[in-house]
Amino acid sequence: MPERSYFDWNATAPLRDEARAAFADALSVAGNPSSVHAEGRAARRLIEQAREEVAALVGARASDVFFTSSGTEANMLALSPAIEVAGDKRPRDKLLLSAIEHVSVRAGGRFAREAIEDLPVDTHGRLDLAALTTAIAKSPRALVSLMLANNETGVIQPVAKAAAIVHAAGGLLHVDAVQAAGRIDCDIVALGADLLTLSAHKVGGPKGVGALVRRSDDIHLPDPLIRGGGQERGLRAGTENVAGIAAFGAAAAVAGRQRAAEAAHMQALRDMLETGLRAVASGTVVFGVHAERLPNTTLFTVPGMKAETAVIAFDLEGAAVSSGAACSSGKVQPSHVLAAMGVLPPLTHGAVRASLGWSTTASDIESFLNAWRKLASALSKGQASVAA
Repeated sequence: MPERSYFDWNATAPLRDEARAAFADALSVAGNPSSVHAEGRAARRLIEQAREEVAALVGARASDVFFTSSGTEANMLALSPAIEVAGDKRPRDKLLLSAIEHVSVRAGGRFAREAIEDLPVDTHGRLDLAALTTAIAKSPRALVSLMLANNETGVIQPVAKAAAIVHAAGGLLHVDAVQAAGRIDCDIVALGADLLTLSAHKVGGPKGVGALVRRSDDIHLPDPLIRGGGQERGLRAGTENVAGIAAFGAAAAVAGRQRAAEAAHMQALRDMLETGLRAVASGTVVFGVHAERLPNTTLFTVPGMKAETAVIAFDLEGAAVSSGAACSSGKVQPSHVLAAMGVLPPLTHGAVRASLGWSTTASDIESFLNAWRKLASALSKGQASVAA
């Protein structure tokens, strides 16, 4: 059995040691954080410390962080026509989405299907700002949702420019920063985001915890998804996941401190990986390579490759990768991201994503490239056989 190398960090990152320790420590705190006794106050302190740590990661105030069960839930909570700004209760009549958004955003939240409009991207996978300008002029009170970095290609979106366009028209901007946080600068004020989504397990925290962050208390969400006891200042009822939240905070703190060093480490290895991919197979296509990307993400293919075959082949050689897009059942689906970029189906069906993290090593890259040599050789022989 070959030694395993993990190249699926965009799906989930391993738990950081600091997050594991915070989780274990929090499990020993017996109190309900809504209780006023000493045990309850101890649990509350853990949550509020984590709130400060998560807020610091994105340049927000702790009072503007609301914990959820996931990034998906945070997206669902944000995408509501009922968002109020400075007491203005008029509903948002339109939801504008880039065509490359995560499926949890493309589901549209609480907006009616007929109120949702897609915005195109260019061939590099970046939002078409001219199309945004035209669309927001027609629906100036729209809510716009734009991810900071794409989960498949790693391409970074022009969020600050989009925010200026949206705000000039009178609209609001939600930013899904799940893939970007901890990898690139993600300051909510600099980005111009009104609402921003995070997920713990993408920064080295546990699965099952997320957060919605607002720009200021001028923004009010009067329509919570889960109603009940009034936790999270009435926005998300239910006893908080104290251990998960504490671990999220610990992971966010480390990610913030080490972001620059980890990003440089990952980018150097990603560049090594992409150079090796092309050296093995000259026909290798790396998607989004001419745009600014996350330092850890490579989405690639060669003509004739099938993603499901490649993922299995890499797995058998000890490398965990993913297809360009996969649904919850694990079945490989054509990438809506690549389709939006104008990539033709023969290539979209063969896209494989390799995503790196802080503990990836040069040895891991060599192991990956050894697996790629075997796969590329088999593809080449198969094509030669067909041609004969």
